[in-house]
Amino acid sequence: MKSFDLPGGISASKTAPHSASPHSASPHSASLDQAFATLRQFARPRRPVERCELCSLAVAHQHPHLVEIALRKIVCACEACATLFDGMAGGKYRRVSRRAQLLADFKMTDAQWENLLIPINMAFFFHSSIEGRIVPLYPSPAGAVESLLPLDAWTEIVEQNAILSQLRPDIEALLVNRVGHAHELSRAEYYIAPIDECYRLVGLIRANWKGLSGGTEVWTEIGRFFTDLRSRADIVNGEANA
Repeated sequence: MKSFDLPGGISASKTAPHSASPHSASPHSASLDQAFATLRQFARPRRPVERCELCSLAVAHQHPHLVEIALRKIVCACEACATLFDGMAGGKYRRVSRRAQLLADFKMTDAQWENLLIPINMAFFFHSSIEGRIVPLYPSPAGAVESLLPLDAWTEIVEQNAILSQLRPDIEALLVNRVGHAHELSRAEYYIAPIDECYRLVGLIRANWKGLSGGTEVWTEIGRFFTDLRSRADIVNGEANA
């Protein structure tokens, strides 16, 4: 009679089981159920398979994104499909930039920020090629909210930060984080960031926000997001931002 070992030193026989009352369980059966219940506690749920939204090919967790310009929609893509839209202008899709820059010498006063009429201390600004204007968006528990942008207030900031003229339309944005600055905890942060990263920030805030103030979890996630972005970003200062 052969036997095999189970987790926790349990041994089960491969021969036919003895008959038992339908209302009772043998010690072996109970131990077997307990062993598999223990294993299930450590089993990780499978990550859903992500696919290219153009050709349906399965893609890795880290994969390129496109932006569907008219809808402001982020589209998952395989490398082959994403390459077709590399640097393309005027089409339905554009490949999202991977450039991330921390603008160390960015110039913006508290008054200039207030003149932008953003109701919270976090927002991103991108140039829409279809609308021919800068679109300001800020995250909220309901998703991204568009704000009105006074043109003269934005123009004043661009004049002091020439690097904003290099923003690639539709695929990257000026991402502003002044939350720590507003509470005198840290400096304000300004990034040129891929547009999909900006929408990812919106998504994590929407998914983790609880109650009126958001709760501890959402602020932990926001902090983790900016720590990761900061670690990947190239630091731009001095003449590069002149």
